[in-house]
Amino acid sequence: MHHALRSSLILLALIGGNAAATSHSLGIERKQYGESIAYDMNASGQVAAVIKEKDGTPHAVFFQNGKLVRLEMPGETESEAKRINDRGDIVGSSKKGEIWRAFIRNRDREVKELGTLGGPHSYGAAINNTGMVAGFSDTPDRDWHAFLYQPGEALQDLGTLGGRVSYASGINNAGEVTGTSMITDGSRHAFLYKKNTGMVDLGTLGGRYSAGTAINDQGAVVGTSEMKDRRWHAFVHDGKQMVDLGAKIGFGDSFATGINNEGHVVGVVDTQDLRLSFVWRDNKMTLHPAGKSLYLTNAINNVGQVIGASYDRGLNAATMPSNAVPFVDMGGDKILGFNIVTVLIAAVIAIFRKRIKGLFFDSRLFFRP
Repeated sequence: MHHALRSSLILLALIGGNAAATSHSLGIERKQYGESIAYDMNASGQVAAVIKEKDGTPHAVFFQNGKLVRLEMPGETESEAKRINDRGDIVGSSKKGEIWRAFIRNRDREVKELGTLGGPHSYGAAINNTGMVAGFSDTPDRDWHAFLYQPGEALQDLGTLGGRVSYASGINNAGEVTGTSMITDGSRHAFLYKKNTGMVDLGTLGGRYSAGTAINDQGAVVGTSEMKDRRWHAFVHDGKQMVDLGAKIGFGDSFATGINNEGHVVGVVDTQDLRLSFVWRDNKMTLHPAGKSLYLTNAINNVGQVIGASYDRGLNAATMPSNAVPFVDMGGDKILGFNIVTVLIAAVIAIFRKRIKGLFFDSRLFFRP
């Protein structure tokens, strides 16, 4: 992006600088822990989160109503919690010695280890309300393959799109899985796995790479794709085509990280100078500067809560309502007005710089997280 355009976005953010904050801390105490990140939250307010020591070591936790339960078992030194279902079951992974293993655990620390696909390691990435889990594991050949776990059964190897590697990242209540797989030429594409079709390539938005990150019960997949110009754009695949959400944002690199059953999509936008979070719902794109909302968006649940972390001298587990008053509203005709204002401000800044030489303006000073 041209620096004048980036600066116009900075100026727009400064204009909105007095807006009320839209994120809400979950209240995980950080005096003892260096950082906290919420990865998922169900409608009951039960949270799958990670706390990090000051040296960065992660620990999986169950959190509800101010009560924190560490999920690690004796002998485990690190762990991660990724998703939680309506019953309060959390999927994640823990490390004992040098080995990582996928698990399902709950607030009572009841343990269900998920095994592997023949190699030493496995990682749990997503869980549905029937206890099915998607993740990835190494094989005896030391490749990595996506897996599907059904309660009482061994891990099912979902294979690949022709390459040697695949990773699962999302599962819905029908047992459909999304993730990323290497194809025959070595690039990687988002996939959708169904029992009756196997793994299907969802393609890209013109570049070589794409990645699926989440899926809802209607089978809609979200993720990010490389463009022909090597930019990255968030997408939603509606079952027929890949819809470019990055084009609706209009600038920066965008990454979709979650979708709920209403089809509301969340993610982040990165530019050289700032980060924003986005919500796509009801055919409207809204943007929030990370300093006023979430720095990380990891999921959106079915009651419209966006889950992730804000940034205040470190990551802090937080949520944001998906209908929060937007900083930038790109719904309907308003996107035209936004683009016109952006271009006008860019032009003014360009003229101003020519006339006032030597004026120092480093926008990064205003938007460090």
